[in-house]
Amino acid sequence: MKRTGLALSDEMRIVATPLDAILEEDLDCTVEAVAQLASSHQVTQLVVGMPYLPSGLEGAQCSPTRLFLDSLRRTLPEGFEILEVDERFSTREAEQLLRKTGKKKKQWKDKLDSAAAVVILRQVL
Repeated sequence: MKRTGLALSDEMRIVATPLDAILEEDLDCTVEAVAQLASSHQVTQLVVGMPYLPSGLEGAQCSPTRLFLDSLRRTLPEGFEILEVDERFSTREAEQLLRKTGKKKKQWKDKLDSAAAVVILRQVL
């Protein structure tokens, strides 16, 4: 809950590009930062990854994610679309993609959450 990875698609919904992650532990500050980014990039739809267990059931991490979603829904304009997407294995896939850059883990570790956001966004695109 310290870092929220972000990705943005182009208007044609073809390419997913990572943005800098939000480094914030406070839920309200994170929601406000997401809302500001959505406004500044003229975003009309958000995709939020749900951290299901490998079995597909909801684990302990789903509860704080649902709080995040509820807070987003209260903060964003009425009618703003928020999609919940299964994020199982997105971090593992992002790690594989980052390893292919040839850089050491220390060099890309701070990019991992936003790379996972790219993986999740690609599922929707």
